[in-house]
Amino acid sequence: MDLSVIIVNYNVKHFLEQCLHSVQKAAKNVQTEIFVVDNNSVDGSTQLLRDKFPDVTLIENHQNVGFSKANNQAIKLAKGKYVLLLNPDTVVEEDTFEKVVTFMDLHPDAGGLGVKMIDGRGRFLPESKRGLPTPWVAFYKMFGLSALFPKSKVFGKYHLSYLDENETHEVDVLAGAFMLIRKTTLEKVGLLDESFFMYGEDIDLSYRIQKAGYKNYYSPRTTIIHYKGESTKKGSLNYVKVFYNAMAIFARKHFSARKAGIFSLLIHLAIYFRAFLSICKRIFAKILIPALDALLIFLGFFLITPIWENMRFHSREYYPDEFMYLIVPVYILFFLTAILSSGGYRKPLSIYKLLRGILWGVISLLLAYSLVDEHYRFSRALILLGTAWSGISLMLLRFFGHWLKIPGFRLDLTRVKRIAIVGHSHEANRVKQILEETRLNSQLAGFIAIDEEDSGEQYIGHIDQLTEIININRINELIFCAENISSAEIIRAMLDLTQLDVEYKIAPPESISIIGSNSIHTAGDLYVVNVNAISKTSNRRKKRLFDVEIALLLVLLSPVLCWFFKQKTVFFANVWKVLFGRKSIIGYSGIEGTFESLPGLKPGILHPADLFPEITLDNEKIKRLNMLYAKDYLILTDAEILLKAWKKLDRK
Repeated sequence: MDLSVIIVNYNVKHFLEQCLHSVQKAAKNVQTEIFVVDNNSVDGSTQLLRDKFPDVTLIENHQNVGFSKANNQAIKLAKGKYVLLLNPDTVVEEDTFEKVVTFMDLHPDAGGLGVKMIDGRGRFLPESKRGLPTPWVAFYKMFGLSALFPKSKVFGKYHLSYLDENETHEVDVLAGAFMLIRKTTLEKVGLLDESFFMYGEDIDLSYRIQKAGYKNYYSPRTTIIHYKGESTKKGSLNYVKVFYNAMAIFARKHFSARKAGIFSLLIHLAIYFRAFLSICKRIFAKILIPALDALLIFLGFFLITPIWENMRFHSREYYPDEFMYLIVPVYILFFLTAILSSGGYRKPLSIYKLLRGILWGVISLLLAYSLVDEHYRFSRALILLGTAWSGISLMLLRFFGHWLKIPGFRLDLTRVKRIAIVGHSHEANRVKQILEETRLNSQLAGFIAIDEEDSGEQYIGHIDQLTEIININRINELIFCAENISSAEIIRAMLDLTQLDVEYKIAPPESISIIGSNSIHTAGDLYVVNVNAISKTSNRRKKRLFDVEIALLLVLLSPVLCWFFKQKTVFFANVWKVLFGRKSIIGYSGIEGTFESLPGLKPGILHPADLFPEITLDNEKIKRLNMLYAKDYLILTDAEILLKAWKKLDRK
C-alpha cells in the first residue's frame, strides 16, 4: 500500500463529499486507502459516507475527541508507506497523489511534505510554508511586523514569505490541512500529541520530525484548494485563545524555561490585545444602529420644533432650551427602549418589529405625559409629529443600510425557514409531504432520529444532539411527530432550547394539516404549538418592562387605588417588591407541584388561574395553565389577567 489518506470530519458534510470525490480521482494511479474519522457530526455526514462512499473506512466517534486523537485512531490502522493528513475542506488535483509520492520516493531524507495551497478565490495561502514560531518570530507575527515586511528574512520567518511560493524549499512547519508523512518517520518520532486538542499539533509534529534528523519540504508541483476557515470559525475570539494556548503548550514542551516564559508572555499579550479589539468591535456593532436611531430622532425634533413653534405660536423660541436638551432625550429613551423590547434590534432587522416598537414607545410616552407635572408637558402634537418622523426615518435608515449591504443592517425580507422534522421515517415523510402541499416558504434541512432504527439519507443527527443540530444546520423551526414522541418530551425539549430562538410545532398523527389552538384562552387539544416561551431573553425583557411600567403607574395612582384594597399595607409592599424585582405582577399559580419543572419566574401577585375565578380548578388544570402560560407568553395575556384580577393586588 502506497498511501493512507486520513480525513477528520466535524460537521462539514458538503465539503467532505467534494473532498472525497477529488481524493478518489487522485487515488486511481496510486495504491490508496481512505479513512474518515467523524467526531460526532450532526449534519448527516456519516449517512452520506455509508450511502455514497462505502469503500471509505469510517471511524465514528461518539464525542468530539479533537484533531490529534482522531488522526491517531486512523494512523494506528494505516498500512500505507506514506500517511496523508488531509482536511475535509480541501480539493486535490487528479495527479496530486502521484506527484507527492514520487517526490517522497526521490527524497529519502524527507520526513514530511507540504504542497501549495490556495483559497476558494484562488489566492495563495501563506501557511503553505511556515517557519518555527520561536518567541521573536511569534512576536513579529502577532504584532504585524511580518505583514509590514514580508520579504524580510528577519521579520518574514513565520510564513517564510521571503521564499518564492513557486519553488521547492526546505521548511520548518507543514500545514495540517495537507501533511504527508513517511510512515517509518511516524514510527520513530511518535504520533500526534493528543494534548493539542486543535491547532498546534502540526507545528509540534513538524518540529519532532526535524529533531529526528529528517527534513520537511514544501513543493509547488501540485496545488490544492483549501477553503480556509470553513471547518472552523477562525475569526472568533475563542479561536484566538485556543490557537495561542496551543502555541503555549508547544513552547513549554520544546523551549527552555526562559524562552517559554517569554513566549507565554507574548501569547497572553496577544490574547488580551485581540480580546480588547473584539470587545470594541462587538460594542460598536451593538450600539451603532441604536445610536443612529437616537441621532435621527433628535434631528427630527430639532427640525420639527421650530417649524411647529412658528406655525402654532408665531415664535421660534416658544419652548425653553431644556425641551430640546432634556425632554427630547427622554422621548428618545422611550422610543429606543420600546424598539429594543419589541425585538427591533434583533438580527436580521425587522421593519414590523421596528414599527411595533415605535407604536409601543408613543403609547408609553403619552401615558407618562398624562401623569407628569404640567411644567414638563410641552406638546402632544410634537410627540405625534416626532413619532411620524421616527417611523419614516428609522425605516428608511434600515432600507438604505440593507441596500448598501452594510454589516448589521440586513433586513428580514424574504427569510426562508429551515425546518427539521423529529420522528421516525414513515411519519416524518408524511409531515414532509404536508409541508410541500402547503407551499410554505421553507426548506427542509432533514430529519432528526429518535432511536437507532432511524437511518437514511435525510437524517442529520439524533434528538440528543438538538442544540448542535440547530446551530450547525441553522434550523429556524422544529416539527415534532407526536405519534413517535411523547408530549412531555416535546415540551421539555422546547423549554430547554428556547434561548436558541427557534420555532416549534407538533404534528399530530394521521392529521391532514398542521393546525390547532395555541392559546391558554382556548379549550381543546393543542394540534400545533408555536412556542413563544417565557424563558426567551426578549420575553423576559418585555415582562420586566411591563412590571416596571405597571408598578410605576400603581405608585402614581395609589392615593386613589389604595381605598379599593382591604390589606393596604400588603398592596403597597407588593408594588414596591415588583418595582425592585423581588416579585412580578403575573407569575405561576403558586400551588406546589404545578410549576417546578417550568422556567423560573419571580413570585407573582396574580396568576393565570385568575382568568377563571368562577371555576374551581384542580391541580392538574392549574399545572396545565402554568405550562401554557410559560410556553406561549404574551404581554396581552399579562394585561388581560391584570384587568380581570387587579382587585387581588393585595394578595400575600
